[in-house]
Amino acid sequence: MFESAEIGHSIDKETYEKEVAVLREALLEAQYELKQQARFPVIILINGIEGAGKGETVKLLNEWMDPRLIRVESFLLPTDEELSRPPQWRFWRRLPPKGTTGIFFGNWYSQMLYARVTGEIKDSQLDGLISDAERFERMYSDEGALIFKFWFHLSKKQLKERLKALENDPTRSWQLSEIDWKQNEVYDKFVRYGERVLRRTSRDYAPWYVVEGSDERYRSLTVGRTILESLQAALKRKDRPTPQPHAAPLVSSLDNKGLLDALDLSLSLDKDQYKEQLAKEQARLATLMRDKRFRSHSLIAVFEGNDAAGKGGAIRRVTDALDPRQYRIVPIAAPTEEERAQPYLWRFWRHIPARRQFTIFDRSWYGRVLVERVEGFASDADWLRAYAEINDFEEQLANYSIVLVKFWLSIDQETQLERFKERESIPFKRFKITEEDWRNRDKWDLYVDAVGDMVDRTSTEIAPWTLVEANDKRYARVKVLKTINDALEAAYASAKKGKKD
Repeated sequence: MFESAEIGHSIDKETYEKEVAVLREALLEAQYELKQQARFPVIILINGIEGAGKGETVKLLNEWMDPRLIRVESFLLPTDEELSRPPQWRFWRRLPPKGTTGIFFGNWYSQMLYARVTGEIKDSQLDGLISDAERFERMYSDEGALIFKFWFHLSKKQLKERLKALENDPTRSWQLSEIDWKQNEVYDKFVRYGERVLRRTSRDYAPWYVVEGSDERYRSLTVGRTILESLQAALKRKDRPTPQPHAAPLVSSLDNKGLLDALDLSLSLDKDQYKEQLAKEQARLATLMRDKRFRSHSLIAVFEGNDAAGKGGAIRRVTDALDPRQYRIVPIAAPTEEERAQPYLWRFWRHIPARRQFTIFDRSWYGRVLVERVEGFASDADWLRAYAEINDFEEQLANYSIVLVKFWLSIDQETQLERFKERESIPFKRFKITEEDWRNRDKWDLYVDAVGDMVDRTSTEIAPWTLVEANDKRYARVKVLKTINDALEAAYASAKKGKKD
């Protein structure tokens, strides 16, 4: 895989200067067209052998192009803030907006490679990280991003010659670092595992480009031309390719009976039962959240449901049990301009809680497979692929000991109508009812189908859906609290068992 990058490519000075004059102008033109169109972002991942010219090439790109439209990110040791969240969080929050370019040093590939070379992880763990990277890049490409992955290469002989030359040159010896010497010691391992990573992650939508780094003119022109040609081709494409997704439900219902129809919406609690059980479950939640075992976890609760199903009331009964410093409520509405310039899940990643914190999502990432599907805001291809992306997202949360509970609060049409009329008649509740709420009633059956599909495709062992019978608000509130408490206790028990194993 690296043979062509070890044969000694070179470019003479005269040819280089002629090529650069044309290349710079074309790169700037393409960069400004990208900004004007703002249809997709560009991300450039920088990896490879230390001393192969990674930093010098990126510096040159900033000289050739407009640096105001380029953001260079260097991921060194994670900060305390980053360590308190899933590893992917630090990368998600720095993704470039549409129309701009992000250059990532020390990205997910760098980190998995160094971890394997130093023995921090085994082959099986490396393969898991490779799969995570593949899924992310597939998603990012499907969102429209143009992904470049460069491996800057030197043969073992070329690396030794470079180190020796720098060591013997007093004016350049400062360029040597401990990392350079370490790379020389583990070169064979690094290249072997690097080949494994490149082989398994070079795809049509995110290919690897191996660049020989021994001749600076050659490597600079190679990188510049590669970026230019791919960027020009992407800008010429006015529309994304149209996939042909399978839009049929996973479970066909020939008798017109859906998942929500199977709920017993007559379930209820009388006033005395409600007071007793509410106090019990709130006290239980407060205790579980103060438990020292929560230091190794965080908690996310997702609230979805029919309009007027009582999400706000249920959320208030949860938060009534807690110190306000322990939780944060994130209401989800239509995306802002900033959010529309990023991949769909970006605005949810940015709100992932740190250890010992609790985030409540009032509406969530499931909007893509619910309202966006029903209202036609997302294409069939977009909302259908969202199921897999959501499952991947939730798996990453679970792998970081984030306890995730998901609620669908369900009411029947008659109960909804009663609550709508009540909201219109009571002054302090009028803000809760809008024309959109009334309009959504006309699409009741479409939402029923969407919810059934959502649960069938995303209710997993690590992140199951809890369907809440919400015609009786008291019953629904207690069930929500009890579900959260049971989930926390199960997580604590699982962590304890894992330590013993």
